Amino acid sequence: MISSLTLSASAMVFTTIIFVLLSIQKNEIAPVSAFVPSRPVLIQAVKHTQTWSSSNADSDTGTGTSNKPKTKRKLSRPERKAQERARNQRNNNRNGRKRRNTSSNNRNSTGKEFRLHSTAISKLTSSSTADDVVKAIKRAQNMHDVHDIRNIERFLLEEVDESFAYGYRGSLLSRLAVAAMHMNNNELARKAIEVRREVHRSSMMPLESAAVIRGLLRMHNITDAIDILDDELSLPLKGTQLDTPENQERIKHRALSIASIASRSFFEDHPFMGVKAMKWLTELGPLVRESGLTVEALSMPWARIIQGAAQCESKRRDGALKFLDAADGDDGNDNEEETELPCNLVYAVLDAMATFPSDNNDRTYEALSNALVRRTLFITGAVSLTGCPPADRGESAFIGRSNVGKSSLVNMITNRKSLAYTSKRPGKTQQFNFFSVNDKPGREREIKYGDDIPGEKDLDSFYIVDLPGFGFAKVPQQQRQEWSEFFQDYVANRRNLKILFHLVDARHGPIDEDSRIMKQVSETLPKNVKYVVVLTKADKNVKGPSTKNSGKVTRSTLESVRETMKANGVGNAPVLLTSSETKLGRDDLWRYLRLAAEAKVE
Repeated sequence: MISSLTLSASAMVFTTIIFVLLSIQKNEIAPVSAFVPSRPVLIQAVKHTQTWSSSNADSDTGTGTSNKPKTKRKLSRPERKAQERARNQRNNNRNGRKRRNTSSNNRNSTGKEFRLHSTAISKLTSSSTADDVVKAIKRAQNMHDVHDIRNIERFLLEEVDESFAYGYRGSLLSRLAVAAMHMNNNELARKAIEVRREVHRSSMMPLESAAVIRGLLRMHNITDAIDILDDELSLPLKGTQLDTPENQERIKHRALSIASIASRSFFEDHPFMGVKAMKWLTELGPLVRESGLTVEALSMPWARIIQGAAQCESKRRDGALKFLDAADGDDGNDNEEETELPCNLVYAVLDAMATFPSDNNDRTYEALSNALVRRTLFITGAVSLTGCPPADRGESAFIGRSNVGKSSLVNMITNRKSLAYTSKRPGKTQQFNFFSVNDKPGREREIKYGDDIPGEKDLDSFYIVDLPGFGFAKVPQQQRQEWSEFFQDYVANRRNLKILFHLVDARHGPIDEDSRIMKQVSETLPKNVKYVVVLTKADKNVKGPSTKNSGKVTRSTLESVRETMKANGVGNAPVLLTSSETKLGRDDLWRYLRLAAEAKVE
């Protein structure tokens, strides 16, 4: 209060001084009483100052009532919704102004309105956005609205030009083409594709080209699909760096598009076109590896391709397959004579899979094994060459020391649990066990008892032979000698033998018995028989094997294998790493088993 009174008195003194100075300037001297305020005036000023100070003090301490803030009332739900609608309306108005400014770049705009049946997008005008067009296309495709799809086409081709939506019209045309093909409107789709390729070639994306190819395949138009594949998804030029994002994207969608062509061809009973597409994938595989694309990035539909090839092969075996490729010209200018079919169409898929990165997927390889091994029969057990079944098909044999895992490996590649008997006691296999793959049912009775069984074996039928184990087998020395003589006679004189797998334990490497087998093979095995060294039990070298680390072999063991092979004259033979537990190496094994399946024995 005292400070307020002092402030008021100082103001009055300052006013008095100013008044005196002005009077002196005008040569007028006022009486003293004029400069000194009267007592009532001072008292009134002091009271006013006290009142002002108390009111401010009350407001600072929050005890005053005149300036107390009012409590904000909570809005009801209808009021909040009304505010939200008003806010959305203001935002829509602002977006509309932006669209009008953007659409001013469309030089060919006529100002027409293209009415649609949709309630969300009721019309398309020059002020419409790319999102509006996409929503309209999706709705027309899902509802099969012919009226809307035609108006969308007129809007994109007649109302707006290539500058619409910042050059996004090409992508919209590809979406329109896919939607039109989904609705079986071939004419509209073809027009959209032609305009896209002529006007928007520089902005075409591999993802859009792949989608157009799938749409054409859905309409059974494989000729145009291959044309777009060669034009828009062609391979990068030689010498180009392949691991760039642009080239990776192009290679990826080219591979997926070819896979779609192969799958569609097999499911629609066009085996020649399907095999031809698999040859394209086989040629593309090395480029895929060079580009650095991973299995996860590719996501190749191998299981579906195998399913289609197996279905087509089944019709082929039953005689229900009509070879239409050469007649209808769907595959361009190729015919039956120019494309040779394998004994099983699935082998063409296997060739392509071998060139691509592999993740050892169980679902894929189970489908592969089931397609390649449809029936398995135990034919006979032989202890001499005269007891072997007739040499009327190709044959693959497995040899190795006892407890190396021969029977387990045979069960793995045939996807059977107990085709070849497995035992913890080494040397359980005491004879040459012959198994027939894809033979006619009842074949074993025909061999044992001479029964006349109707039917013919399949084209891809072959024998698998599980030979006795050497080394640790608890058998007399005389029996071992008999096995050795039989093996030498079998390798040298079995004319239908096409592939010999020599199994070696990946944990320990070759032993003396393995060296003896290698030496015997180098001296007696005919040149037309393939010899392959297979390292088994690779999962035992890995702690906690998984799909990403399903097995390995130490460097010292691999060097020991190579040195032993070289010392015994089989140094050029391939070496495979396998595991019957993690299913490692089954794709490599089937590439060689194919030699027996495709063998033509006279």
